[in-house]
This record gives sequence, structure tokens and C-alpha cells, in this order.
Amino acid sequence: MAVYTPLAAEDLAALIDAYDVGALVSAKGIAEGVSNSNWLVETAGADGAGARFILTMYERRIDLGELPFFLGLLDYLSARGCPVPRTIHDRDGNASRDLAGKTVALIEFLPGISVDRPTAAQARSVGAALAGVHLAARDFPLSRANALGIAASHAALARCGAASLEGIAAGLSEAITRAAALRDRWPETLPRSVCHTDLFPDNVLMRGERVAGMIDFYFACNEAMAYDLAVTHAAWSFARDGSAFHADVGRALVEGYESVRPLTAPERRALPLLAEGACLRFVASRAEDWLEGPPGALVERKDPMAFMRRLHFYAGAGEDPFHA
Repeated sequence: MAVYTPLAAEDLAALIDAYDVGALVSAKGIAEGVSNSNWLVETAGADGAGARFILTMYERRIDLGELPFFLGLLDYLSARGCPVPRTIHDRDGNASRDLAGKTVALIEFLPGISVDRPTAAQARSVGAALAGVHLAARDFPLSRANALGIAASHAALARCGAASLEGIAAGLSEAITRAAALRDRWPETLPRSVCHTDLFPDNVLMRGERVAGMIDFYFACNEAMAYDLAVTHAAWSFARDGSAFHADVGRALVEGYESVRPLTAPERRALPLLAEGACLRFVASRAEDWLEGPPGALVERKDPMAFMRRLHFYAGAGEDPFHA
């Protein structure tokens, strides 16, 4: 499970008591995620009918000074009809609190299922929902730079070092030179908004073919909207290990997106390059987690080669994976 910091039941109960959500009933660690500790929390509910929430403790890669951006974005998008959970504020109006020396936030629980093998219909709905978020977020008053862009990916891979990368898997060190070359070709003038940049299937809750919730916005930033679409394409259109591309899913995702927000011609041309950059972002972060994960953390390491395989696919496929 992705729990770095164990919490005593009495500490959790005291925390929940600061919110108008009823008394704590139960709390269970959530397996997904590698950067934060998460719990599914059940309470008696403010009206006694019972309620569920997600409690997140911020552990890694998040500057706590940026929490107003992340949590404010959830409230902003939720208020504009996007399928995004709102932040639960405590009785004093705070969006976050301190617990066990770390910062935590209580987030609305949205019911739904994260799919392991998405269908084309589900991917089409995800594309449309992503475009809706991009349009709604254009006027969000706060901003945040992308701390995991192509330059940062190259720097992270260089810090890992070729020898250590080869120790993870043969051929992984190729990512260093790939990132350097891509960094010098990166498009800088594509249309921008606030983007999710981490919309994997486990960050989308489905009810059948409908998107019920988009969660985990803790990598959200001001970025090219087409890059966010490329990230989502790489996350949704392949077998988990990157060994097989599902063309129907990939094309449906783009079709769904363009049904809400048509891409510009420069965006369409840039998608293959943006997808390569998206793959390198996850190669870099997974390699860092593999090499630097804290001992004793209850978290499963993810294979960086799953995204090197995707990278090789995009490098040789041109625009075909994105358009019918």
C-alpha cells in the first residue's frame, strides 16, 4: 500500500473531529499512488447517514506552499460542473491541517471504479472530460509551473546516472540521451491551460462508460493542453507493461477530446513528440522512485521500462496512433 506514515486511530479520530463530518467510523490505507499516503475514511456523517472521504498526507514531490493551488483547483473545477472532488474545509475554514508533523487534507469521495482494461467508449468519455477540465481551468486565478517538464526529466535521469539506470534494466540509460535531444526540440507556443498531467486509469473513476470522477490533481500545472492529452494517451492506450498498443482506445481518446475542444493544426503535429516527452517524464520519476524510495514504505515500485517501450512505439509511429 502507498502509506509512508502510519497513523494511530486516536490521532485520526481527533483530526476528523475538526471537521463537520461526524465521528470517525473507520480508516483504511489505499494501495494506489507513490508520492503521498492515502486513506479511505468513513464517518458517521454530519446528518448521521454516514459519509466517505479521502484523507491525503503529503509526503514527497509536493511543495506545501503550493497546496492552495492544488486544493483551490479542486473547488474551482467542481463548482464549474467538472467531475472533480471538492476539498472538505474544517470548522475554521482551513483546506488543510497538520497531523503527526505533516500536512493533510480531507477530500470528497466520489464513487466509481478505476478500470484496468479501458474500452474505446470509456476512453472517449475520458477524452471529453479532460477537454472540459482544460476549458474550465483557463480562468483559474492561480498558476503553477510544471516541475516535471522535459528539462526536469532530463536532469532527473542524469542524476540517476547511466550505471544505476542500467542496474534497473538493460537499455534504460538510453533515456538520458533521448531526453536531452527532445529537450532541444520541445514546442513552447502551444495553447495552454491548467492541466492534470497524471491522468492514469487509476486517477479516473468510471460508472460504466461515464466518467464519475477525476482525482489526484497533485501534479496539476499550467502546461500545453496537447501535452496533457499526450500524457493521457500514453497512460490509457497501452497494456500496463507497454508491450501492446490498443489503437481503438488511443483514437477514441483523441476523438472524445476533440468533440469538446478541437486541436489546432500545430497541436496535432506536435502530439508524437509530446507523447515521447510524456513517456520520459514517467521513466524519470519511476527510476527515481526505484532508486530512492524510503526503506520500509508500503509501496510497490513501478517499472520504468513500461514507458521506455511506449517511447519506442511513439518514436516510430508518427501521427497514426492519434488520428483515424
